Amino acid sequence: MQAKITWILLRGLTRESGHWGSFAQQFAQAVPQAQVLALDLPGNGRFYMQRSPLNVQAMVAHCRAELARRHIAPPYGVLAMSLGAMVAVQWSQCYPNEVAAQVLINTSMRPFSAFYQRLRPANYGALLKLIVLGASPQEWEHTVLRLTSHTADTAVLPAWLAIRRERPVSRANACRQLLAAARFEASGERPWAPTLVLAGAQDRLVSVQCSQALAAQWQCPLQLHASAGHDLPLDDGPWVAQQVQQWLSQLS
Repeated sequence: MQAKITWILLRGLTRESGHWGSFAQQFAQAVPQAQVLALDLPGNGRFYMQRSPLNVQAMVAHCRAELARRHIAPPYGVLAMSLGAMVAVQWSQCYPNEVAAQVLINTSMRPFSAFYQRLRPANYGALLKLIVLGASPQEWEHTVLRLTSHTADTAVLPAWLAIRRERPVSRANACRQLLAAARFEASGERPWAPTLVLAGAQDRLVSVQCSQALAAQWQCPLQLHASAGHDLPLDDGPWVAQQVQQWLSQLS
């Protein structure tokens, strides 16, 4: 499987390909025979000037069109976080012949989890302040780091601030992405694509119960990291790469 597919990396709410940091290289080393490509969703990254769709289906269409533009044909593997993982699920459910495997990291979706599990109530105030009232780039990135990383290593902040200066995500697009995530509902049927669920037990943003419920519903493997938060590839990228490598070896 590793030699035959391109692995697509998808980030979550207001995040872009640049936020993968060193993980993209770590993952490429774990699956050395596969091409690894990080895509940006509309409104983020190189598409920050575009308006974010209000539904996940349109995000799937964007990814498929971008891959077609680059002449990168399926099948694909998709490793995705949070909102990106919702895109992966929609993709695999609508186009099962295109997604050969998917790794879903710290995601949540209806109908498997309640709204207060999908976004912990303790974070409502902080997120509303960022998205509705606005914040300085420094305050925005510090808050995102605090909410998404259990280690909260501030060494990443200069790179994150540089990304925000070069490709700022508008508050309107942040709202639109949040609404798209809240509205998304997955099928209760198990996907055709082999699926691995990874989650950080110390996720402050989304309850780990969301990943547990998803894995139980679809009867797919779940691996929990005892000390990582929502941004699992940031907190322990080598662990994520190792889990995927071992899982792919079992599939083979």
